[in-house]
Formats: sequence, structure tokens, C-alpha cells
Amino acid sequence: MIAEFGLAALWLAAALGLLQLLLASAAARAEGPAVALRSVRAVAGVQGLMAGLSFAALLLLFWRTDLSVALVAANSHSSKPLLYKLSGAWGNHEGSMLLWVTVLALAGAAVALLERRLSDRTLAATLGAQGAIAAGFYAFLLFASNPFARLAQAPPDGQGLNPLLQDPGLAFHPPTLYLGYVGISVAFSFAVGALVTREVNPVFARAMRPWVLGAWTMLTLGIVAGSYWAYYELGWGGWWFWDPVENASLMPWLAATALLHSVTVLAARDGLRAWTIVLAVVAFSMSMVGTFLVRSGILTSVHSFAVDPARGTFILALLLLYIGGALLLFGLRIGTVRAGRQFEAVSREGALVANNLLLSTILGVVLFGTLYPLALEGLTGEKISVGPPYFNAAAGPLALLMIALMGAGPLLRWRRDELRAAARRIALPAALGIAAFAAVLLLRPDIGVLPLLGLVLAAGVGLASVAPLFGRSLRRTPLFTWGMVVSHLGIAVALAGAAADAAFTSETLVALRPGQAADVGPYRVRLDGVRPIAGPNWTAVEARLSATRGDGGFALAPQSRAFSSPPTETAEAAISTRLDGQLYTVLGRPTEDGRWQLRLWWKPWVTLIWLGGALVALGGALTLVGRWRRERRSAERLAWA
Repeated sequence: MIAEFGLAALWLAAALGLLQLLLASAAARAEGPAVALRSVRAVAGVQGLMAGLSFAALLLLFWRTDLSVALVAANSHSSKPLLYKLSGAWGNHEGSMLLWVTVLALAGAAVALLERRLSDRTLAATLGAQGAIAAGFYAFLLFASNPFARLAQAPPDGQGLNPLLQDPGLAFHPPTLYLGYVGISVAFSFAVGALVTREVNPVFARAMRPWVLGAWTMLTLGIVAGSYWAYYELGWGGWWFWDPVENASLMPWLAATALLHSVTVLAARDGLRAWTIVLAVVAFSMSMVGTFLVRSGILTSVHSFAVDPARGTFILALLLLYIGGALLLFGLRIGTVRAGRQFEAVSREGALVANNLLLSTILGVVLFGTLYPLALEGLTGEKISVGPPYFNAAAGPLALLMIALMGAGPLLRWRRDELRAAARRIALPAALGIAAFAAVLLLRPDIGVLPLLGLVLAAGVGLASVAPLFGRSLRRTPLFTWGMVVSHLGIAVALAGAAADAAFTSETLVALRPGQAADVGPYRVRLDGVRPIAGPNWTAVEARLSATRGDGGFALAPQSRAFSSPPTETAEAAISTRLDGQLYTVLGRPTEDGRWQLRLWWKPWVTLIWLGGALVALGGALTLVGRWRRERRSAERLAWA
């Protein structure tokens, strides 16, 4: 009965989503929409509750390993650890889509119940747009991807979950990404609502900004977590592979970053009105493109769901409907979007516009590199691979220029600045960058151009990031200013880690007998032996390694695992994190003469990549809390006035 309850709750949520759309449309057209809006708020709240109950039912089915449900039988197994039973609920197409639409419904309920800044008509139109998005995805679940379908006869045990997904990363990475995608969908709904009522103004931007900021923060966390998960789980020794589905999460992040800057200018300075609307549409478009790529069956990737292409067609139809409708509305309403306040090219707004242009260009480069091979194969049957050489060469220089502008932007004044005065403020970070340039060339004269520029920019932008704190009382500095500083500093730290990894990584591929050793970077690694071991649902061959550097040493134990359900072999890297980098080891196959293949990397300062990413997300969280506290204090002052 649990599956039937979950399906019934999903049908009720779908009906309420459609009702929300109809009621909100009527409320947005009404002369006095307050009464009608109360009904919309209530419907949105109950819809969120029904969707939440439906997803809770799916979790319970996976927890109990109810093999009469097709989804559980195909993606779980009685011997799986509990963590992977529960996280396996979204480690598949149908379950992840139910999680997606549940977060969407709960977000819509939060907007309905908490938002008080928008006019009644604009809020009604916003909730109508949110209801339209929800209704489309409910239809997709119910008619093309039912997560509660029963089997005529339950099998004796399940097929199990892809071993690459049997990792704690599955419990964190997809939910944070979905929170980011759904936050972008809410921003899209705000933009549509403001266009419908012709109220594209700072009030609308202040209402939308927390959702953009929250979505951007969650996307950052999800991408950083996914990067580290792939780094240690796949055993390739890299942290970003330009996989098409990795790009599918990067593209919404790029658009959301531009949107965050744009909506901040609109909220605080009443500028970039049209930019904000367009970027909201583009950001949601990219999240829809990512959803299509993952679920259409056109990609072969460790990240993608291999599903019926008919489902991809359904999502493509939704994408065309939502994005095409929004662009049509924008075309019809663009004449009503008044220009905001003007600003000079040499100003903080000017730097933000330049950054948005570069972000948009990088987005275009990544989108082209991701979709072109698919389009070519579909049209001609020819298969080509577009990988790191293209992306690094095309997007790398643009990204470095964008980061340089990011460092300079906060040092400029709003509206208008004097070029000489701005140059004086930028002089100290520029001097540090020049010093870093000389030091790196002295220590590593054979370094590549992009890693060199990356290290130079990391030094200069790192100093420029904290420069807004100079001369301030740190205790009285607003929390959202701290958030900006921490996020920008995080970009500089991550850039330093990426550049150091590209410039200084050492790799050794060897075949050793027990007792033999090999050198990698400053370490000597000895193979002490190999032994069989068993886990809860796998068996493995484990190497025992001893790594020494100077007078110190430590042990490492990389594994080659074999899973029975489904039959799969995986390489489990053993990684030792030191203050100045990571020693990364992978066990390969035995050779005919009794040796064991080992792949060893020494990766100096690589951990700065994820430390920087965590700082970026922390900065977003600080900004979100800081903005909330300021708005709450402002509301309290108005209440006492």
C-alpha cells in the first residue's frame, strides 16, 4: 500500500499544481487579487505537502527493499548498506525526478507562504509560472517515468545500484544540485511574474535575490562535491574532465553567477533590468538543457541515466514550451521594461556588465563544445570527441580575464569612477601579481602559459578580494560584504590550486613485485604486499603501500573491488592529504610475471581547488544570511515607525 499511497499523493500534487496555475492566472488578472491570492497560497502549500509525502513514500520503499516495486528491484539489493539503500532512491531516473519535483513543490510552497514584498498581482503571476513548471514535470513523472510502478511478480532480490554510485557522495551531490536547479526555476518564475505585470523593478529584484543566491550557493556546493567525488572514485587522477554532464551542471552555474551580479545591481542601484530578466531565462534554460542531456539517452557517461529517448523528447518539449513561452513574453513586454539608472563604463556596474559578458561568452563556448558533437552525430552519423584541449584553449583565457575583472570590480566606485583613482586602488594587487610572475618563472621556467597566468592572477586577485576590508572596522563590516570577500577569495584560492595541479603534478606508472619501490615527486612508494578482503557487498584485492618522504612515512591501501549485484569492477584510490598536496595511488591489474600495476601521482596544492570552492559557497551563505538580517532589521524599524 505504500507505493499506492505515494502514487496517489503524486496525482494529488499534480492536480494541485494545475489548480495553482489556473487560480494564479485568475488572481493575476483580477482587480482586487488579495482574496484569490489567499487561495493560491493555500493550494501551493498543500501541493508541497503532497509532493513531500510522495517522496517520503519512495524513501520508505527503498528502506524496506520492497522488491514488488520495479524501481526498487532495479536499483537496490537486500545486502546494500542502509545509506546506499536510501540514497539509491535518487540514484536513478525516476527517483531523481521525483526528488526534483518535490524540491520544486516545496520551494513554491515557501514562496507562497513567506513572500510579502511583491505586489499581489506579481506574486500571483509568479506562483502561476511555478505551477506551470510543476504541472509539466508532474505529467512527465506520471505518464513517462512512474516511480511507483509495480512488478507482476517480485524477484528474489534486486539488481543493485551502480557501484560507482555506492558512495557517500550520492547522499550529498545530487540533492545539492537539485536545490540549485530548483532555486533557478523560482528565479525564472519571478522573472515571468514581473514581466506579466510589467513590474520589473528593484522590489522584484530584492524578492528574487535570495533565491538566486541560495541556488548559486547550492550549485557551487554540488559542483565542488561532485568534482571531489569523481576525483577519488573514478581513479583517473583528475578533478574536472569536461564530461558533457559535468558541463550540464557548470552551464547553469555560469548563468546563475551572471544573474546574481545583475540582480544585485537591480536591487541596490536600479540598473540592468533587461539583463536580469534575460539571465533568469538563460539560467533556467541551462538547467533544462542539463536535465535533457542526463535523461535523453543521447549521452554515454558515468553521470547520465540511460533511458528511453522518448523521455528525452518529453523533456525537450517542456524546454521548448517554457523557454519559448518566456522568450515570447519577453519580446512582447520588452517595451515596458524601463531602462534603469545610467552608469559610466569605469564603475563597479561597468565591471559587472563586462564580467557578465565574459560569463555569457564562456557559457556559449561550453554549450557549443557540449552540443556540437551530439548535433553532428545526429545529422551525419559522424562521431567526434570535444574534450579538454578545446575547452581549455577556448574557455581558459576568457576565464582568466573574467577573474581579473572580478578582482578589480569591488575596488571601483558605483555609478562613476575616475580612471586614475581606480588605477591607484588596483596598483597594490597588480604589483603582487607581477612579483608572483617573476617568482614562478624563477622557480619553474618551463611552466605553461595558462598555469603561469593562473598563479599570477591568484596572487593578485587574492589580495584584491580582501582589499574592500582595508580601512574598515571589521566588527562593523556588514555580513554580506564579508560574503563577497570570502567568495572572491575562494575563486582566487581555487584558481591557485588548479594552476598548481596543472603545472607541478608528477605521475608514475609502474609494475612492482612486493618489496619493490618507485619514486613519484618527493615520495618513495614501496609495495609491501597484496591481500584479498571482503566488504558488505563486495570483494577486493588490496595493496599495502608504504610511502616515505625524508624521515616520515605512512601507509596507503588502494583497492580493486568486484561487486556481484550488478557485476562490476571498480578501482578505489587511496589518497593521503598532506599540507602541501596529495599523494594519489591506484592499484591496477597483475601482470603475467607476478607484478602489480600501480599508478602514482603527487599533486602539489591540489586541495586548494576544493578549499576554494568551499570558500565560494561559504561566501554565498554569509551573503544570504547578511541580506536576510538587514531586511529583517529594516522591517522591524518600519513596524516601530
